[in-house]
Amino acid sequence: MEKFDLTTSEINRQNILNNRYALEEIQKVTGIEGFLFEEQYRIQTDQVALFFEIDTRTIKRYLRRYENELKHNGYEILKDGRLEKFKELHGKKLNIKSQTPQLGVFNIKSFLNLSMLLIESERARVLRSTILDIVIDTINQKTGGNVKFINQRDKDFVIQYFKGEFYKKEFTEALEKHVNLGLIKYPIYLDKIYHCIFKEQAQEFRQLLKLSEVDDERKAMYAEILLLISSFEFGLAKEIEKKSIELQRKLEYNEVDNIFNLFVKQPLLIPLIEDARTKMATRDYAFNRAYHEQLNHYITTLPTDDFEKFIGEKSKSLEEWLDLTKDVFKRLKERK
Repeated sequence: MEKFDLTTSEINRQNILNNRYALEEIQKVTGIEGFLFEEQYRIQTDQVALFFEIDTRTIKRYLRRYENELKHNGYEILKDGRLEKFKELHGKKLNIKSQTPQLGVFNIKSFLNLSMLLIESERARVLRSTILDIVIDTINQKTGGNVKFINQRDKDFVIQYFKGEFYKKEFTEALEKHVNLGLIKYPIYLDKIYHCIFKEQAQEFRQLLKLSEVDDERKAMYAEILLLISSFEFGLAKEIEKKSIELQRKLEYNEVDNIFNLFVKQPLLIPLIEDARTKMATRDYAFNRAYHEQLNHYITTLPTDDFEKFIGEKSKSLEEWLDLTKDVFKRLKERK
C-alpha cells in the first residue's frame, strides 16, 4: 500500500476523518464553515467548486468515482421536504431556484474528504498539507509529545503490563527449571513468541518504533498484545513443566521447540493472533506512522473508539493511571 498519501489511500483519509479532535482543529485553522442545517454546516456543490477553483463537472466526476466513500462521510442529496426546509433557511442567500428538484450538499467531513481526493486543485493540495500537519500536531499535543508510548494512555495498559510481569516470571522460571539450555533461552523463545504473534523479532519491533536501548519494548505494546503474550508465556510454561515432570528430567531445546510448534497451532489462538496483528499494525500506522511491513495486509481504518481511547477526554498519562490503579497493584503484589 502507498504510505501516508491521502490521494491514493482510503485508509489514510478515513483515519483522519475518524479523528474528531483533529477535525475540530482543522475547522478552526482553516475557517471552513458553510450554512447550518440540521445541526451540521452544509456546503453546496457550487460553493465547493468555487473554493477549489474547479468546475462542477470535476466534482460530479469525483462523486461518481468515490460515491460510497463521500456519502459515508456525509455528502448527500437533499430532496422533497428536507430540500424545502433548506430552501426556507438559505435559499435566497444561495440563489437556489424554487423549481430545483434536488440539491447536493457536503458537510465539513465530506468536504475535507473531497479535498484529500482532488488532484486538479492547488487549493486542495495546500489543504491536504495543512491537514497532515494539524493531525500530527493534535496527536502530539494530546500525548504531550510522547507518541511512541501512546499505548500507555489506554486504561487497560497498566493492568496488563503488571499482570504480564507475573506471567513472564512463570515462563522464565519454567525455562530455568525445566530446559537444558544456557542464559540465551529466554531471549530465544521470547523472539519466537513475538515472531509468531506479529511476524517480527524484538529488535525489529524496537527499531520500527525507534525505542532506545533502555526502553522496555513491552511498554510500547498495546494492552491486547500484552494479554496475548501473557497467554503464550503462561501456556508454554505449563506445557514445558508438564513434559519435564513426565520425563523426569530437563528438556532439550529440540523438545521445547516441538512443544512450541504444537502450542501455536491451537485453533483458539488463531482469532486472537489475527486481532492482535490488526490492532498493532493499524494503531502504529495511524498514530506513529510506523509501518509493519510484514503485517501490511492487516492495516485497516482506525475506528473512532480508538481515538477516544488514546487521545480522548477519558485517556490519561501513565502517571495518572498508576495513581488511579494503586489498589489493583496492591492485589497483584499480594497474588505474587
